[in-house]
Amino acid sequence: MESRLNYFGHPLAAKVLKHINSANKVLSESTLPAVIQELVKIRASQINGCGFCTDMHTKDATAAGETPQRLHLVAAWREATVFTDAERAALELSEQGTRIADAAGGVTDEAWANAAKHFDEDQLVALMSLIAVINAYNRINVINQQPAGDYQPGQFG
Repeated sequence: MESRLNYFGHPLAAKVLKHINSANKVLSESTLPAVIQELVKIRASQINGCGFCTDMHTKDATAAGETPQRLHLVAAWREATVFTDAERAALELSEQGTRIADAAGGVTDEAWANAAKHFDEDQLVALMSLIAVINAYNRINVINQQPAGDYQPGQFG
């Protein structure tokens, strides 16, 4: 499989990615726990069918010490006992924030209230923004049919 164009090598794309990457860097430095950030990125990428981002974030999570069992269960997190209540709240918000077109009314008050029990306001801003940023990356890669499988942990810094 080949991508439709060399998005990562295109000068206009470089300008766009500079801003998305800057937003992502701000979020990675936030107080939102890194493990939650990776779980959210993985779940949104699974929902969006973004193989490139799913590959990247499962490998980055593994390199950061995440267990294979938890990574294998992200797609079925509701039935899995390996996630904390805070992780479950973040995964729910991630799903609803990613599937806004599928759910009339968007993110439910219940999902928001549950997340607010586990995260302070700064972390909620980071979580909400992270969901938006990973969805932007997913859409770029899915539209471009960016191949998955060759990512090396830390490849993009």
